[in-house]
Amino acid sequence: MNNHHKKFASGSLLLSLSAALLFSACSSSSDSSQDTVVASTALSADTTVAESVTATDNIAAIKTASWNPTIKITYSNDSINFKPDGIPNHPRDEYYAVPNAGVVVPDASTANIIKDPTSAQTYSFDIPSTPKYQAEVTSAPLGSIGVMISGAVLYNPFEGDGTTVAMSNNFTITNSAGITASFVDKCAGHPTPGMNGTGGAYHYHGQPECVTAKVDKVGGPSHIIGIALDGYLIYGAYDINGKVVPSSALDECNGITSPTPEFPNGVYHYVLPGTTDATSSIRCFHGKVDSSQIQQMPNMGGPQPDLAAAAKKLGITETELKDAFNNKLPPDFPTAAKTLGITEAELKDALGAP
Repeated sequence: MNNHHKKFASGSLLLSLSAALLFSACSSSSDSSQDTVVASTALSADTTVAESVTATDNIAAIKTASWNPTIKITYSNDSINFKPDGIPNHPRDEYYAVPNAGVVVPDASTANIIKDPTSAQTYSFDIPSTPKYQAEVTSAPLGSIGVMISGAVLYNPFEGDGTTVAMSNNFTITNSAGITASFVDKCAGHPTPGMNGTGGAYHYHGQPECVTAKVDKVGGPSHIIGIALDGYLIYGAYDINGKVVPSSALDECNGITSPTPEFPNGVYHYVLPGTTDATSSIRCFHGKVDSSQIQQMPNMGGPQPDLAAAAKKLGITETELKDAFNNKLPPDFPTAAKTLGITEAELKDALGAP
């Protein structure tokens, strides 16, 4: 359990800066039968992963998935627009343990209990229908990295500090009124606590068994439970034969090329293996992803710095300022200052960082 506390005076502003900078850095149907869609070509011995997945159009398979009907899905020639409201179609906890004010990564001593703050969100994601595999990966940010069939979104494995794994940092507390609440619920999800007028965004950090239970049979294979922002489909922990997919079989992004019920000839896809370590969710994208589609994690502690104003003060563009940090979490001030040819003190002064 990670016990470090970060107050508004320092760590909170760093988190806000990280959120502002970071792109590459928290169906109502219960029928488990699925139509088989042969939408990919068989993999020959001399076919590379990149070639095979690039040729895969996911639209037919996506149409067979058990999407929550509250999700508005619009298909076009090369992309699919998803508009979920963020409210999953499965039970949530009545109460959640959330960080005390100024705390980024809570534990049992730095959290309080609130009534479930989950509320409707205004998400809109344009996701490629034919994902483009890239050898170079893009880190999954803090915030929405995929849409799940339940109507909620998927986050990467980490909490606000970018290093603490949410699933392994879970805890349960009881307040003076005798109310007990957990940080992460049994569905591997929780809502943002609603600080600074934002929040209520329910999201997963791992395999949500409340979702897989709706589409998978016991002892059977995993079916589609979501789609990542790069267009690759997301599955649960079981392979086509109903055997557990070990995290060791997955690549650095939790991806694998193997048969699924919808793609019996094999397809590149992401797996949520049901673990409680950093492999619990997608850490990077192996497909080309549009940074404009990222819905950043709601700010958990204090206002975000005005990057445009800071860039103007430094006499550079906002893009140059972002690039100087190289999408690193936490912000690497010394390296960024060196890149910009200024002192660390000048950079921090422009950003209002301590």
